[in-house]
Amino acid sequence: MNSQLNSNLSRRSLLKTLSVAGAALGTGYVISNPALGEPASPRTAKNNQNPWIYAFTIGDVEAWSISDGFLDFGQGLNLMYPESERDEMKKALEQRFEPTSSLQIYINILVLRKGSEVIVFDAGFGIVDHPDRGWLIEGLERVGINREDVTAAYLSHTHGDHMAGFIAPDEKPMYPNAVIYTTPEEHEFWMQTSHDFSRTKRDPKALDRMVKTAQMRFELLGGQIERAPAGSQMFGGLVTVEEAFGHTPGHAMYRITSAGETLLNFTDIAHSDILMFRNPSWVIGWDHDMSQAVETRRRFFKQASQQRTPCFGFHVPWPGLGGIAQRGSVESYDWAPRRIFWG
Repeated sequence: MNSQLNSNLSRRSLLKTLSVAGAALGTGYVISNPALGEPASPRTAKNNQNPWIYAFTIGDVEAWSISDGFLDFGQGLNLMYPESERDEMKKALEQRFEPTSSLQIYINILVLRKGSEVIVFDAGFGIVDHPDRGWLIEGLERVGINREDVTAAYLSHTHGDHMAGFIAPDEKPMYPNAVIYTTPEEHEFWMQTSHDFSRTKRDPKALDRMVKTAQMRFELLGGQIERAPAGSQMFGGLVTVEEAFGHTPGHAMYRITSAGETLLNFTDIAHSDILMFRNPSWVIGWDHDMSQAVETRRRFFKQASQQRTPCFGFHVPWPGLGGIAQRGSVESYDWAPRRIFWG
C-alpha cells in the first residue's frame, strides 16, 4: 500500500464525518462518536462493505460507490449566488441543522464491473498526501481491482477533483489500460488557445493556472483520450453520455442501464444536497456559465423527479445514491437519499 495514501488518517476523518452525517442520511446507522476517542476500525463485512466503500448492483452489473474524501470550504455561502438570496440559503441550511460558515461537499466515485470491463466515472484527486482526500486507489484495491484492471473511464469535466486522479505521482497515467472518454466540447475548450471566462465568478487570478493544468493533464494522458459526444452509447448500451453543459463548457452526466434498471450519475449538476435542490436557481461561483448551469439543473431535476429516476451524485453525502423529489407544486426539490444496508 502506498504510504502517500495516509489511509489511516483518511478513514479516521471520514468516520468522524459520517458519525454526524448518519442521522441526516436517514439510515439509522451511526458509525462512531468522535467524542469517545479513537473511532472503530472500518467494517469489512461480506461484499466488502465498510464506511467508505458501498457495494450495490445495477441490473446484472456490479457497482461500488467509493469515497475519495471530502472538502470543507471556509468561504461558505460567499461561494453561492445570487448574493441577494444568501439569507434564504442560510435559512435552508439551518432548517437541516447544517453549518452555514463553510460549504462541505463529498467526493463520490462510481465504479462498475461487468465481465472483463471495469469502468471508473471520474478519478478524484489521485494519490495525495492529505488526510481528507485521495482514498480511491485503496478503495479499488479493497474490492479486488488494480489500477491496471480498469478498462474504461469517463471524465465528466476537467476540474481537479475529477481529473487529477487520472495522473499518477510519477506523471504517468494512473489507469494505463483504460480508454478515457470525455465530450468533444470539454476537450476542445481547454485545449484551445483563448478562453472566455466572462460568465463565471471564479477568481480571475486562478484561471490561467487552471487552463495550463488541464492542458498538461490532457497531454500526459495522450492517446488514452477519446471524444464521446452526448448521445453516445457504449458497452452494449450500458453507458449513455448525456449533455449537462454549464458547469463547464462540455460537462457530461451518465446514464447506466442494465437488465431493466437505471442509475443516472449527475456529477456536478449539484454541489450541495440542500441548496441547489431547494432552489435550482441558486448557483455556485465555480460554474463556467452560471445561467446555462441553472437551465441544465432545472431540466434535469424536473425530468428525474417526474420519472423517479434513481440517481448518483458526485458531491452529495456518501454513498451518493438517492432520488430527486419535488417539494409541492413549486420549482423546489429535495435530495432523497436511498436507504443503505450492510451485509
